[in-house]
Amino acid sequence: MVFYGKRMRIERVTDAAAVPAGSELFDGPPIPSATRRFLGSTDHHLLYAYDESDRVLGMISGVETTHPDKGTEMFLYELSVAEDARRAGVGSALVAALAELGRDRGCYGMWVGTEPDNAAALATYRRAGALREEDFVSLTWDFSVACEPAS
Repeated sequence: MVFYGKRMRIERVTDAAAVPAGSELFDGPPIPSATRRFLGSTDHHLLYAYDESDRVLGMISGVETTHPDKGTEMFLYELSVAEDARRAGVGSALVAALAELGRDRGCYGMWVGTEPDNAAALATYRRAGALREEDFVSLTWDFSVACEPAS
């Protein structure tokens, strides 16, 4: 794969010792125990894109989810590209690599959620072949704070 006239390669990360090389691409510093747990699961995937000098240009993570009436699909959990490597095809290449991995592992499809105004993410996913579904509402539970049940 070519990145600005240089070679780029995408590899699956399986060794926790390799994760810190891309730590600036995560929302926060990788947590060693969470990293080991993530990489230790056969249906969790972390891919890095490297340049010729082995610098991490981008990362993507995916999780296979299985449901009794649907089978297994790939959830694109997170995508991040180094600021100076954006708009060069790194993100699209990572999405395509995760999709290929999902196909190879028997997934029937792949999905991702993003904010409706995240133009960069929407363009990347569309370039990689994603179709836009109807908008949906995302609800979350934060278990790190005390929650009062709704009355």
